[in-house]
Amino acid sequence: MAYKIIASQCTVCGACEFECPNAAITLKNDTYMIDAKKCTECDEHFDTPQCAAVCPISDTCVPA
Repeated sequence: MAYKIIASQCTVCGACEFECPNAAITLKNDTYMIDAKKCTECDEHFDTPQCAAVCPISDTCVPA
């Protein structure tokens, strides 16, 4: 499974993009998107998905 970003809640702060160990998060059309093919939920890197951990708005980075 992968994570996704709820676009309507995203403030486009960019915190998640730089924390993703798989480079799965990119800015497209003024919103951040998570590439499901690259997202591993930070398995083998961290105990929790880093996009959700660093996001300043709770429940913006959620399981897809």
